[in-house]
Amino acid sequence: MRIGELSEKTEVSIRSLRYYEEKELIKPQRLENGYREYQQSDIERVKTIQLLLDIGFSTDEISPILNCSSDSPSPTEIFEMAPAQCAPKAISMYSEKLRNTQEQIKKLKETEAKLSHLLSYWLEVENNRQLQS
Repeated sequence: MRIGELSEKTEVSIRSLRYYEEKELIKPQRLENGYREYQQSDIERVKTIQLLLDIGFSTDEISPILNCSSDSPSPTEIFEMAPAQCAPKAISMYSEKLRNTQEQIKKLKETEAKLSHLLSYWLEVENNRQLQS
């Protein structure tokens, strides 16, 4: 399949697919005319890349995950059926990502509390102003 078809099937832009190729996350064959030729397995690979990007991994972090797994892991295989030798690296990467995510959540909750407090203050100011009018 050509890049446009892969784009349609994965709902990923052609530009992103070219970037994934540049980062060697996907490796299409090149036809004699220079066109990229993708395999059916590339659909699952792109979906896996998208999943990992969605949970906060960079393309540089994704590369070793994909290289440690099977040739074309599906999103479930990447978590459930990866080879045992991937475990130490995966544990380290996912633990770090989880810690970072928990820290972001903590900061967001602190920001939420501050904003809530400020909003309450200004609503009270506004309410008092209207009562005095």
